[in-house]
Amino acid sequence: MMLQVSNLSKVFGGLRAVDDASLQVEQGRIVALIGPNGAGKTTLFACIAGFHAVSGGRVQFMGQDITGWPVHRIARAGMVRTFQITQPFAKLTVHENIAVGAYQQFHDRHEAWEHARAVARRVGMEGQLAQPASGLTVAGRKRLELARALATGPKLLLLDEVMAGLNPTEILEIIGIIRMIRDSGVTVLLIEHVMHAVMSLSDHIYVLSYGKIIAQGAPQEVVNNPAVIEAYLGRGGADQVADAQAEASHA
Repeated sequence: MMLQVSNLSKVFGGLRAVDDASLQVEQGRIVALIGPNGAGKTTLFACIAGFHAVSGGRVQFMGQDITGWPVHRIARAGMVRTFQITQPFAKLTVHENIAVGAYQQFHDRHEAWEHARAVARRVGMEGQLAQPASGLTVAGRKRLELARALATGPKLLLLDEVMAGLNPTEILEIIGIIRMIRDSGVTVLLIEHVMHAVMSLSDHIYVLSYGKIIAQGAPQEVVNNPAVIEAYLGRGGADQVADAQAEASHA
């Protein structure tokens, strides 16, 4: 098992943001974590990746207990996360931004630089290498966030709403990039609200509500779960997902 999260809890003062949550991610799969705003999804991500100390439970990565490890040690072990709000080094070029991630793997400047170029090609940014990061569109910053994480050579990539703020064409492009990342041997755990993307990409879905995992399973099973419809999708949302699936099956 690539990732095993067991009975994880995180308490802030009197608020139990994550409450006894357990999930697992098998190697080579794309697993989604969905739920309403404020459900605790990003907090759970932050606990898994070492950005928050956990209040209870444990995290195992590739068979090793990493609970309490600092962020940099977890990243070096091969688990890297992206952020919902992208914050590139604005005064650096796209190439320099990606190279920052590459230096985790390559200490030689030339090797890091060439690796950054190869990663840019994979995410469709090779033509923007010399551009300052400050001039990127929202979609460009999302791709750069993906590229910086990929440049570290992750085994497991945690993607936090990488499609937020994108138009339908840009979403389709990111879906293709995420599939390419998985096909290259990187396992993916993602938080996402764009349900047709979740349904298209995911092998398995976990649903978080008020800090608790309320459902899990294959995509079709989860979206038809009454508890998920009530807590997150609503009847209209579930119908939209069903319509999108029907259209895809007839395409």
